Amino acid sequence: MTKLFDLVRNELAKIYVLKSTWVMYLFLVALVIFSLIMNTVTDSVDSETSYSGDWETELQEENQTLMEQIETEGEEDPFIESTNMTLIEENTYHLENDIRPYGYNAGDFVLDNLFTTSLVSLFVIIVAGGIVANEFRWGTIKQLLIRPISRSTILLSKYVAVLLFTLFTLLFLIASSVIVGLIAYGLPAINPEIIVNRPEGMSSNGMLSEIFMQYGFKTLNIIVLATFGFMISSIFRSSALAIGLSMFLMFVGTTAAQALAQYAWSKYILFANTDLSVYFTPYGPIREEMTVGFSVGVIAVYMIIFIIASWAVFTKRDVA
Repeated sequence: MTKLFDLVRNELAKIYVLKSTWVMYLFLVALVIFSLIMNTVTDSVDSETSYSGDWETELQEENQTLMEQIETEGEEDPFIESTNMTLIEENTYHLENDIRPYGYNAGDFVLDNLFTTSLVSLFVIIVAGGIVANEFRWGTIKQLLIRPISRSTILLSKYVAVLLFTLFTLLFLIASSVIVGLIAYGLPAINPEIIVNRPEGMSSNGMLSEIFMQYGFKTLNIIVLATFGFMISSIFRSSALAIGLSMFLMFVGTTAAQALAQYAWSKYILFANTDLSVYFTPYGPIREEMTVGFSVGVIAVYMIIFIIASWAVFTKRDVA
């Protein structure tokens, strides 16, 4: 076990000694700041509204104002009615369930930055696609294999390093979002209840629970892509092929699965199952008969195939 820990630490050191890794992290910070700038420039979030201790009265007055706006401007702008009715329903849910609103804050900013996990996916694919293939390309694989350590342990250390890099990068992204969000919007409560849309309708959840759940779903998606890239890297010893294929599947996999949703067999496509968040939104999966347990099972089968294929080829390959 000590040898495995040493190998993992060595693999992480090789990843983080590269300047390109830190450039990736700078890009993440830049993207979080860009998200803040876009919020400010486009005025896409209401960061001005806040509520006092008498929030019930304030919400009732707000609902009255929204209704008056629908009556006076609804015919000229059809979007006002749908937008205002959604706000009225949320305010009503707050009132009926005695859930105090706090206005836009750092927690909302962290949730809005979920889209930046796509950049994390790209970074992880680049690392996973090259972590084995580059050993062959640079000719360092022989120095690695002459050590009194099994090939399985070497490959396991590289896979664990990819998983840890994924975890560290996501934590860095969340920490960056929290810091920028706190500076820009503040945090009125540690774990306020927020309104979320679920398949059964409006519901409430703790802010921290929602952040943990949503980023957890994204993490699973990234790990699946990373494992696929790791497998291609191990089998074909080509980082370009591993990165290219993984990125291609990342961009078109979900779209292709949705396009094939009319066929019953489409539910077995990997990318029809990797986004478990659809089960907790009104949109749902691509086919009605799919469940969370089914998707988890499909992901597990694909992951086992990817890992077995990686191990089978790497441990038996002749390195001349």
